[in-house]
Amino acid sequence: MNSLKSLTDEELVAVVVDKDQSTYAVLVHRYEKALTRYVCSMLGDPADAADAVQETFIKAFINLRGFDQKKKLSSWLYRIAHNEAIDHIRKQKRVTPMEEDVLALVADESESSLSVLERKELAGKIRDHISKLPLKFRGVIALYFLEEKSYEEISYVLQMPMGTVATQLNRGKKLLAATLQQEGEIINAK
Repeated sequence: MNSLKSLTDEELVAVVVDKDQSTYAVLVHRYEKALTRYVCSMLGDPADAADAVQETFIKAFINLRGFDQKKKLSSWLYRIAHNEAIDHIRKQKRVTPMEEDVLALVADESESSLSVLERKELAGKIRDHISKLPLKFRGVIALYFLEEKSYEEISYVLQMPMGTVATQLNRGKKLLAATLQQEGEIINAK
């Protein structure tokens, strides 16, 4: 193991790709603290940073064969980590479109009377309720609202026609709205 630590990054990549995938642990150990520090500076939360760095190493491992060994591995890893952090930040901001769309289905003109605090609380409840939907609706709803995928992308991911995506999205939104109303999460102030 000590002999592996003396290898350059590029030499380690060659060993991982050609001979021993378990050698990847040396690369993880070499960069984990630095990447975590960097991502934490972007996200501000050590737990979120740890998750993003873990995803970074998973993606890097999956794509290691495609890494151009003429380039610097550290730069490649930082780029992946940066993209993971940006993705995490974007996911944090994705609440509003979903919230407004579901609220439009559920609440009539009283929707405008919801305070900002109530809207944020409601958005959290909506996210919680998505996981309770039937799987066929959960996937479409999550891909559309949480991952901001287009109908075409959802169609490709779920291997279904775009018309079916539209139908399931519409039905899923209505089911989600009904579930929220049923459980008293949304109260119309008439």
